[in-house]
Amino acid sequence: MSARAKTAKPRILIVTPEITYLPAGMGNMAQRMTAKAGGMADVSASLVSALFELGADVHVALPNYRRMFQGDVFNLHEKELRKYHEILPDTHIHLAEDRIFYYRDQVYSNHNEEAMRIALVFQREVINHIIPHVRPDLIHCNDWMTALIPAMARRRGIKSLFTVHNIHTRQVSLAQVEESGIDAAEFWMNLYFCGCPDNYYQARANFAVDLLTSGIFAAHYINTVSPRFLWEVVEGWHSAVPDSVRAELRNKYHAGCSAGILNAPDPSNDPAIDGALVRNFTSEDAMEAKVANKLALQRELMLNENPDAALFFWPSRLDPVQKGPQLLTDILYQVVSDYWDRDLQIAIIANGPHQQWFDKIVTAFNLRDRVAVVDFDENLSRLGYAASDFMLMPSLFEPCGLPQMTAPMYGSLPVVHSTGGLYDTVRQLDVGRSEGNGFCFDYYGPDGLRWAIDRAMDFHALPPEVREREIRRIMDQSKTEFSHKEVARRYIEMYEEMLERPLVETVSGEYIKTIAGQQAEGGVVG
Repeated sequence: MSARAKTAKPRILIVTPEITYLPAGMGNMAQRMTAKAGGMADVSASLVSALFELGADVHVALPNYRRMFQGDVFNLHEKELRKYHEILPDTHIHLAEDRIFYYRDQVYSNHNEEAMRIALVFQREVINHIIPHVRPDLIHCNDWMTALIPAMARRRGIKSLFTVHNIHTRQVSLAQVEESGIDAAEFWMNLYFCGCPDNYYQARANFAVDLLTSGIFAAHYINTVSPRFLWEVVEGWHSAVPDSVRAELRNKYHAGCSAGILNAPDPSNDPAIDGALVRNFTSEDAMEAKVANKLALQRELMLNENPDAALFFWPSRLDPVQKGPQLLTDILYQVVSDYWDRDLQIAIIANGPHQQWFDKIVTAFNLRDRVAVVDFDENLSRLGYAASDFMLMPSLFEPCGLPQMTAPMYGSLPVVHSTGGLYDTVRQLDVGRSEGNGFCFDYYGPDGLRWAIDRAMDFHALPPEVREREIRRIMDQSKTEFSHKEVARRYIEMYEEMLERPLVETVSGEYIKTIAGQQAEGGVVG
């Protein structure tokens, strides 16, 4: 039984620590509420907007990031502060109130203790104040920062969906949870502990709570952000996945209570409207416009200014544990040398621990006019997509990934290791059949990456009219395939399956999907 009487319109509460935008009708501050760290913000925004435009009873809970929402909160006048708090008592936006959120300039903390404190305070406000006020029929939680809520929801008879965006988890003592203001004694038996306590007092004294695993364990239904990654974890791939996370994902998978739903790039990642480009374009004028953007990037990065150079772009963080930059450094000198006459260039616009090794190789072999290594910059990265011919992403594992979906929208073909979300979204290019959208390698190693780069260079050597035809097709297909419209449709289907009734009682489920698509095409979702 739900926390409130059944009504014609099920009430959905989406709990997220980050969001990109909210529809204007949800409150007088809605369009200023932007707090983004990654793809979770985009998915949350698109889902809330799709449901709201359908007329569903959707609510969203997020921290009150005053500084990020308002700018300089220190200098707000009394009138402005009063307006800020007048986000209407019956609004569908519910802000978790605590000073720990007010003056932050980024969503997450790099300090473990502070990050845990922020997560616990957020959940305290959701559990103690927002859920009793909203009285939802279904709660949708996201990642370890919201992982205590499904345990509480199960105890109170509220259905919950838990989305696993990444494999990272945290441990916290039950005492620390309770000291933050959460009465975990009510639902401790629905949490996952690092051990097997016999009772509440033993659990509180001796065993840590595994947060991400608790969310998976307690939720009625879970989803990862890639169908393939879910399967890989269940099958025992990727040693980086914690054993507890793997075990509970397997349990949900074999119980038929799991799914994989891909994320999609931010709607602003559109070369037709992207303000970071020197020339905007669509699939119709991509080849000419990409040359203008390529020359601009080459000038900015001090690469050889050559419109015919094959330009590879690396946008992901330089993390050797997951992203595979060591595969590229192992072959960097050789691949540039082998294609010296064709002026192969590589633009690395990313930070990470492996950056130093790229710098050393570039300096040692004097490759600065062929290989650029610079810190991440949002505008420069967007220009990188528009300027490049190919995008490199040789990840060891990938829960979802967004660059491999963003790149083909800009006419940059992905070169990827076939794993997780990369496997789901990149298909081997076959020019003869006019199929596929990139270059994939199965064997994880420098030789595998080198093989895929060679295939990309084979494509680059084809006549311009052939390349133009394929790039136009890939751009058009990507715009349809990698959209928030499709993401929202899948989540709406899952909600309806969990609730066993449509979100809008007056129309059929098929009609709901149609309306969701129309709203998306109008710019609401994506």
